[in-house]
Amino acid sequence: MAKDKAKALKTADLGVPTDLGSNATKDLSGALTTLLANVFTLYLKTKNFHWHVSGPHFRDYHLLLDEQAEQIFAMTDEIAERVRKIGDTTLRSAGHIGRLQRLSDNDADFVTPGDMLAELLDDNKRLIGFLRETHDLCDEHRDVATASLIENWISETERRTWFLFETGR
Repeated sequence: MAKDKAKALKTADLGVPTDLGSNATKDLSGALTTLLANVFTLYLKTKNFHWHVSGPHFRDYHLLLDEQAEQIFAMTDEIAERVRKIGDTTLRSAGHIGRLQRLSDNDADFVTPGDMLAELLDDNKRLIGFLRETHDLCDEHRDVATASLIENWISETERRTWFLFETGR
């Protein structure tokens, strides 16, 4: 009997009240979960470069990357909670992130500071594209709450892109 109860809980309707239809919930939660995987990937890469940056501009780059990582990490909870608010579940593991991420990891033993900045610049630009794609989906399903969050994340990501561009010149 305990087994049946556990199985029922695994398949139970989340019961979160939303006026979004089931197709909208499915589409939006899938897009947001993929977005979340990419945000976690960018966060970890930014922290990796923060931890391993070296050279004459160490302090400036170290502080810049730490600030950017904090901003990126702040997005994660908002994205995950938005998925839950619309009635679905989201990421559960690092493996799940690995299956969904479209941004590449960087496991190199050494990356020059210039290459770090260039790679993060490219990744943030790609993230803007992912955010815009998800925003379009929000418009399609009339999900103004998620769209509003995404608009702020686009602005923050554009600012990071600008700083990385100017710092890397």
